[in-house]
Amino acid sequence: MILRLALGAVLAAMALGQLASFDAMAAILTAYGLTSGAASTALAVALISAEAATAVWFLARPRSRATAPVWLYTGVAVVWAALAAQAFARGLVLDNCGCFGTYAAQPLRWYVLVEDALMLLYAWLLWRGLRRARPASPTAGAAFSAARTPQENH
Repeated sequence: MILRLALGAVLAAMALGQLASFDAMAAILTAYGLTSGAASTALAVALISAEAATAVWFLARPRSRATAPVWLYTGVAVVWAALAAQAFARGLVLDNCGCFGTYAAQPLRWYVLVEDALMLLYAWLLWRGLRRARPASPTAGAAFSAARTPQENH
């Protein structure tokens, strides 16, 4: 629950910063060298929407066992990590990684990759928590119970 609240706060800050500087987001994402024009704008809309939806879900329902916000969070973490890793590997110089839009700007350096790796670790922890909270096979117990004789069921 604490991880969801913390991640919800971070994602809310990311979404708000990106939304407040939406005019710059397409250019920030274009600097990563994978998209441009309308594709960069669409990527910005997708990231901001996923971050905002996940933030609201994690903050409003931190004990929820729904997989949808975990999928959204994982998608956001993978996209940001992939953008940063490929840009870093190609030696691109980015003055602003764009995580918070034009706010709290930081250049793309090795520590951004560490932050992205932590986001991926948190995604793994969220998935691990979901797996632990659910039974391995909900139908296995019903099948076993149906296979027993009527006297054994009482």
